[in-house]
Amino acid sequence: MSDAVPGRPPMGRDEVDRTLGHLRDERERISSALLELEANQGYRMLEGAALSGETLDAQAVVRARMAALWALFDLYGGVLGAAEELRERHSRPGQAQLAELTRLLAGPSVELPVEEVPLERRTLLSAPTGEKLTLQATVARMTPLFEEVARRIAALDTVWSALLSRLAALDAERRTVSALLASLGGTEPEFDRIGGEIDALAGTVRSDPLALSRDGHADTARLDAAGDDLAGLRRRLEEAARLRDGFAGRVRAIAGTVELVRGTEAAARRVRAEVLVKISDPALPDPPDLSAALADRLAAVSASGGRGDLVDLADRVAGLERAAKAALEQARTALALIQGLLDRRDELRGRLEAYQVKAARLGHAEDDELARIHEEARMLLWSSPCDLRKATVTLSGYQQAISSRAKGPGR
Repeated sequence: MSDAVPGRPPMGRDEVDRTLGHLRDERERISSALLELEANQGYRMLEGAALSGETLDAQAVVRARMAALWALFDLYGGVLGAAEELRERHSRPGQAQLAELTRLLAGPSVELPVEEVPLERRTLLSAPTGEKLTLQATVARMTPLFEEVARRIAALDTVWSALLSRLAALDAERRTVSALLASLGGTEPEFDRIGGEIDALAGTVRSDPLALSRDGHADTARLDAAGDDLAGLRRRLEEAARLRDGFAGRVRAIAGTVELVRGTEAAARRVRAEVLVKISDPALPDPPDLSAALADRLAAVSASGGRGDLVDLADRVAGLERAAKAALEQARTALALIQGLLDRRDELRGRLEAYQVKAARLGHAEDDELARIHEEARMLLWSSPCDLRKATVTLSGYQQAISSRAKGPGR
C-alpha cells in the first residue's frame, strides 16, 4: 500500500483524534473571527451604504477578499467534515481508513476551483484542474486575506467614525443657529451658504469618506472651516439677541462715548492753539475730528428703534462701539501728545528752580557765571514762544556747571 501522503507514514488512531480535536478548535476560531469581522461597525457601514469614489473601490476589494475567505473556509470545512464523518463510521479504523484520514488531515486534500488558482501558477498546457492545498496551507492562504480585510475595515472605521462625529457636532450647532435665527424672525444668507456647504460635505462623508482622509486619518479641515463659519454666525446672532433686549442701554453708552470723544477733541484743539502760541516750532499733529461722523452713525442707528434686521443692526452697533472706543483712544493720545509739550516746558521750569536752590545751598548764590546761565535759561523758558530745544540744552549746561563746582577745584 502506498503512503497516503508522500514521504510520511499514516497517522495512528490517537494522532488522528488529536489532530481532529486541534482542527475542530481551529475551525471554530476561524469561523468566529470571520463572523466578528462581518459584525464590525466599519464592515456593516461599508456594506450598508451607497458608496462612490475611493470608498466604492475599497468596498469592492473587501467584498472580493471576504468572498475568497468564505470560499476557502467552506472548502476547509468540507474536508474536515469528511474526515470527521469517516472517523465516526469507524470506531477502530484500519490501515486503509487511517491512510485516508491522514490524506484528508495532512495531505493536499483541499482542491481549489480552477478560477481560484492564481494566474502565475498556471501553464499554457496545464489541465483545467484546481490547485490542491493541505488544511494548513489553506489556513495560510486565508491569513493574509483576513489581515488585509481587517486592516482596510479598521482604517475605514477610524476615518468614517471621526468624520461622522464631526458632522454630528456640526448638525447640533446648525440646529442651535437655526433656532436663534427663527427667534429673531429674520433670514440670513450666510446661514444658507454654510448649510449648503455642510450638506455637500455630509454627502461626501456618507458616500465616500476616504475622499476626506489623509495618511489613514480623517481630514476634517473643510468640516472644521464650516464649523468656524457657523460658530461665527452664532456669535453674531447671539449679539443680535442681546441687542434686542438691551438696545436702548447700548445706544446710551455709545452716545456717552461719542460725547467723550467730542470733548477730548475740543480739548486737543484748545491746547494745540495754546501750544502754537507758547512753544516754538512744535511740529504738532492735526487733532482728530471723528466725533461728528460718529454722531451721524449713532443717529442712523437710533432711528431704527431696535427694529428691523437685528443681525445687521447688531453688526452696525458693534462696529459703532468699536469705532467710538478707537476714536476716544486716538483723541486722548493726541491730547496727551500736544499737552506734553506744555508739560515739558513746566518740567524744565521746575528743574531750573531746583538747580538754583542747589547752587545757593552749595554757596554759589553770588557766582556770576552761574547767574548768567540761570538768567539765559529763565528767559528761554518764560518767553513766548518758548524754544524747548535750546532751553533744554541751556538747562543741561547750568546743571553741569553746578555739578563741577560741587566737586571742587582740580576734580
